[in-house]
Amino acid sequence: MSDQTQHDGDQAPSDLKQSALDYHRQDRPGKIKVAPTKPLVTQRDLALAYSPGVAYACEAIVEDANAASEVTARGNLVAVITNGTAVLGLGDIGPLAGKPVMEGKGVLFQKFAGIDVFDIEINEKDPDKLVEIIAALEPTFGGINLEDIKAPECFVVERKLRERMNIPVFHDDQHGTAIIVGAAVLNALEVVGKKINEVRLATSGAGAAGIACLDMLVALGMKPENILAVDRDGVLYTGRGHMDPDKQRYARDTDKRTLADIVTGADIFLGLSAGGVLKPEMVATMAERPIILALANPHPEILPEDAQKVRPDCVIATGRSDYPNQVNNALCFPYIFRGALDVGATEINEAMKLACVRAIAQLARMEASDLGGAYGGDVPRFGADYIIPRPFDPRLLTMLAPAVAQAAMDSGIALRPIANMVAYREKLGQFVYRTGLVMKPIYDRARGDRQRVVYAEGEEETVLRAVQTVVDEQLARPILIGRPDVIDARIQRLGLRMRRGVDYDLTNIHDDPRFNDYWQQYHRLTERRGVTPASAKNLLRSRPALIAALMVERGEADAMVCGLVGRFHKKFGYLLSVFEFDRGVTGTAAMTGVINDHGVWFFLDTHVQPDPSAEQIAEATLQASYRLKLFGITPKVALLSHSNYGSHDNPSAAKMRRAYQLIRKRAPKLEVDGEMMADTAWDEGLRKRMFPNTTLEGRANLFVMPNLDAANITYNMVRVMTDGVAIGPILMGLDQP
Repeated sequence: MSDQTQHDGDQAPSDLKQSALDYHRQDRPGKIKVAPTKPLVTQRDLALAYSPGVAYACEAIVEDANAASEVTARGNLVAVITNGTAVLGLGDIGPLAGKPVMEGKGVLFQKFAGIDVFDIEINEKDPDKLVEIIAALEPTFGGINLEDIKAPECFVVERKLRERMNIPVFHDDQHGTAIIVGAAVLNALEVVGKKINEVRLATSGAGAAGIACLDMLVALGMKPENILAVDRDGVLYTGRGHMDPDKQRYARDTDKRTLADIVTGADIFLGLSAGGVLKPEMVATMAERPIILALANPHPEILPEDAQKVRPDCVIATGRSDYPNQVNNALCFPYIFRGALDVGATEINEAMKLACVRAIAQLARMEASDLGGAYGGDVPRFGADYIIPRPFDPRLLTMLAPAVAQAAMDSGIALRPIANMVAYREKLGQFVYRTGLVMKPIYDRARGDRQRVVYAEGEEETVLRAVQTVVDEQLARPILIGRPDVIDARIQRLGLRMRRGVDYDLTNIHDDPRFNDYWQQYHRLTERRGVTPASAKNLLRSRPALIAALMVERGEADAMVCGLVGRFHKKFGYLLSVFEFDRGVTGTAAMTGVINDHGVWFFLDTHVQPDPSAEQIAEATLQASYRLKLFGITPKVALLSHSNYGSHDNPSAAKMRRAYQLIRKRAPKLEVDGEMMADTAWDEGLRKRMFPNTTLEGRANLFVMPNLDAANITYNMVRVMTDGVAIGPILMGLDQP
């Protein structure tokens, strides 16, 4: 398995170990569960789900086996199967000890591509018996992902299963790595200006992944005679003993016997072996503008800084997330299975793998203007430090899965061809924003800026846990407001690791040398609003949100978080007393988002304007649309009402129609429509039947309500009834974050 996303940054190994164990143990042990997809609350539901209704589903499959994908979960269900003989860097630890890795694989399938997984750990090392067991599972699954089975047995198992089974079988350790390596090599060659059919390659490691990578590069046009390889016994040369048939295919008639020998003059080094085997003096002997893929984990064959010291002209990729160009299998396996499952492919063939390679390579080459918010503020540009996309790029699903599906259809192995590829891409795009990927651009931008964020309720346990995550992920420099003894005690009781003055700063609410400056500044701001010096002092002693606002205003913090304790409107009042309106804005509004299994949805205005005018709604909608773009989301705005396109003419409906006209005038390219009912906003088909000239395509994602009651009630109901996760409220309209 090569899809690990490690962080070798500031967290010590002992801290990482404890954090990992806590992560796996907390709440419900493990990382996956099985949940029903249909309601089961009435007697009729029971009759449909089980006897007698389930018999009709069985009969449908008897009549047509392909109906299994329509009436069961099989069409979206993959088995992640191992015998635990080659787990991560842990070796042969057995199937039970390998189970956490298989669960982790299942989480990635679900997170990135919405694919359900059963992890199956089999206590069997005999490859023929393993084949018999796995082949017998074909009625259950739509695809098989083989994982962490050692070479050379993995080759035998996969080959025999592909011959016997009529569903996709994919050994990710081999082919997943090969696909990402193929894309990386294609783009690296583009960067250095070389052709694949002319370059020489030296590879260290001839296991399952190594051989698969060589096969992929040959399929992409590399000449086999230009490849030299070493394994733990030395160079693969003609006549050498102890080589299985797959290694023999890459044995060459050469007198070179060491890694140093084959690296000399090579254009590309491919490492899938062990840390530190590629020495700087070897790199120095490589051809002009060498390409280095040092993919051993957790320690690469050579560190990028060591390679670049002797060859500044090199392009280098590793398997690690703390360097540019991470070769990570998570870029591939969820999406190749997504495309294969969606067309009912009977296998994953070479054409599908090559389509995946080229789609990944194309994605990295896309112009910055095409990236949207996929990488937050740090928009990468194709070049030496960016030859492959990053694993959390939300465009991977919408580019790779259709490419794979099309290749399967063109190959004639698709049992359920997709008739409308445009609609298919749109459907995949809707899934992308059902997941926490929507927050990734924001996290990336925060990690790049490392701004100072002050937390008003710094003593609260929820805040302290969140701040520990902020510290671990290097998202910001936190400033906690509170009493030092209380914060210290709670950090210790919660088992947190952050250290005052090292990981976070503290503002003591009762003993801070800046207190006089704070209250005097606040008094100057509010002295003509009935605030006396005495009341200013009292407020500053008891209102941490007010201190946080003043810190931002004074430039001592870049942003603030408050509102966990107390009422929103009181906190909001403190902010209004300190901050001005943003330039060109006449008021404020609050947008709140919900992430649930159906997607990510934003609601406006959930907290500020009780009964906004059409002008205020238009202004707030434009502010909210801008913020959706910061999430990498294209805003699709529905102005909601009890009226559909003029079906009612009361003041509320008329207000929303007027707001629509104002928005269209100020932002003619924005996708917005209204006034409309909620079901019309949700259902594009209903909307187009009712109003064919609608200016909104697809399902809305920003729901603008006529008043605060409607917005707040709707947001809370959606959040609670769908077990959603809230984003915000995000306050807009002030001249500070």
